[in-house]
Amino acid sequence: MKLDKYTVGKRYGKALFELAVEGQATEEVYQDLLTIRKVFEEIPDLGNMLTDVRLHGYEKDAIMQAFAQGFDGVVKNFLLIVYEYNRSDDLLFMIDEYERRYDQLNQVALGSITTAVAISEEKKQQIEAKVADVLGYKRADLSPVVDPSIIGGVIVEADHQVIDGSLASQLNGLRAALSKK
Repeated sequence: MKLDKYTVGKRYGKALFELAVEGQATEEVYQDLLTIRKVFEEIPDLGNMLTDVRLHGYEKDAIMQAFAQGFDGVVKNFLLIVYEYNRSDDLLFMIDEYERRYDQLNQVALGSITTAVAISEEKKQQIEAKVADVLGYKRADLSPVVDPSIIGGVIVEADHQVIDGSLASQLNGLRAALSKK
């Protein structure tokens, strides 16, 4: 039975994380994985190239060797194993799982901030600090989302919770209350 990308990502990401914890290198591995993610964002077809049957094995080997050369130890070995098992196109799922476990270990709440207009980095950091404090985390990493339909205010989603302070939801609540009377 062929495993889906999500399952493969969870298994490989978990294995890499456990190795990093064992070697007390979670931060170094995390930074390397961020670099790898950036490369995959700049060259989105890299994973597909490494698994493409139209390329000769020696061509793919050369690409992977050159790519892995930029990394040391656990990450380099991990990349080579992922390539050897023909899972390069699943690498971003593996990084996602590692990152999830890394954030859990370091008590980082992940989520999003939705506003009607873009907010400043300073305001984002203030909201992240407050969310981390309220939820009991060391810090929060919230991705900004702009949605003009909320009219104003902010919606924060983190740690499976939603704090809806949007003007749109307040107006809907007022509308519902007025329609009951």
